[in-house]
This record gives sequence, C-alpha cells and structure tokens, in this order.
Amino acid sequence: MSDASVSDTAAPVAAATSPGASTPGTPASDDWGLTPGLPEEAYEHDGQITKREVRAVTLALLAPRPGELLWDVGGGSGSIGIEWLRAHESCRAVTVEPRADRAERITRNAATLGAPGLEVVVGRAPEALDGLPTPDAVFVGGGLTAPGLLDLCLAALRPGGRIVANAVTHETEALLLAAHRRHGGFLGRIAVERVGHIGGFTAWTPSRAITTWSATIGS
Repeated sequence: MSDASVSDTAAPVAAATSPGASTPGTPASDDWGLTPGLPEEAYEHDGQITKREVRAVTLALLAPRPGELLWDVGGGSGSIGIEWLRAHESCRAVTVEPRADRAERITRNAATLGAPGLEVVVGRAPEALDGLPTPDAVFVGGGLTAPGLLDLCLAALRPGGRIVANAVTHETEALLLAAHRRHGGFLGRIAVERVGHIGGFTAWTPSRAITTWSATIGS
C-alpha cells in the first residue's frame, strides 16, 4: 500500500491525490507533532471527526506497534487510521467508509498528514470487511448497530489482537456494555469540556460523553 488509495469492494482504484499534497490553508504533515490527538483543524472534515481528546485516548488503547495492521471501521475523516500510521513508518491501516465523498476526503487527509499508505475501502460494514487482510487491531467508530458487526470484528482479530469501540448513543452504549460482560477488558467514559463564550463572558461547554470499550482477544 505505497500510495493512498480509495477502493470499493468490487474494484479498487487509485485516488488522484498525490502524496505530500495539501489542502489550501491546511498545514502540511510536518507542521504537527507526532503525538496522537492532532487538532481538528489539521483535518479536512464535515463535522464527522473523533475529537482530539477522545482520539488520543483511543490511540493509546489501540497501542500501535511496528508492522501491525489496523481496521478503522467507519472512517469519517480518517483520523484514527491516519494517526495509527503516523505512530511508525511500518504500520498499516485500512479504513472502511460507506460514503464516497468522505472516502475521498480521507484520502486527501492521509496525503496531507504524511500517511499516504492508508487504504480506503468504500462500502458499508460488515459486508465491506469481507476479504480484508487479518487485522492486529480494530477500531469501530461507526456502524456499531449493524447486525453482526462487532462479532465479526472480534472473530477477525489475530490472537492477542486489540479492539476499541466508541459509542455516544444509548443503543450503541448498550452493545458495549454487553461486550464488556462477555469479554472483559476496559470500559470507561470520556467527558470533555472546552471553554466557550456566553455573551461577553467565558464558560465551560461540555461535549457529549463518549463510552469506550477496549479488550485484548485471545492469546
């Protein structure tokens, strides 16, 4: 996967974005540090992006290691897959995103942020996961309520592989509570507040709390 690419489940095609290209007004990859949790403004996005504080925790739980492969299910802006690849030059990642416009945006972000090896599959999970290489780690950031998705991801992992899934709704949180009962691991909530303006004053503005579950599967 030497070039950033966008594919669908039937016919992979190369994207027209050149490695190293940057969106006008967006800093290039060397303008940001290597620590996970890049600011949202580092990415081109439509609002569908894992916030930087949540992203930093998510990457810590995924624990990328040299040469490992990540499935990023529900790509959004591609931030998790991109920051996984930035952890080490030999890391690999596949992002699955159902919307073609977001998939193209992910490819542009990967090129801009120094992760041109990110492979982007256009399709809806779990069907789009069929035929992908065996992952060392899986992140599920979207589509958790799709029947069978979480079980398929768990079954796909190599022995000792890690899974991390984030939820914001009651319905998806219930799935993570059930997964924690079955498989153990870590279950927590991430609540972030940022300063905002109320008239001429400032106050804390809370974001929606994120429930996160992670586990190491097999041995």
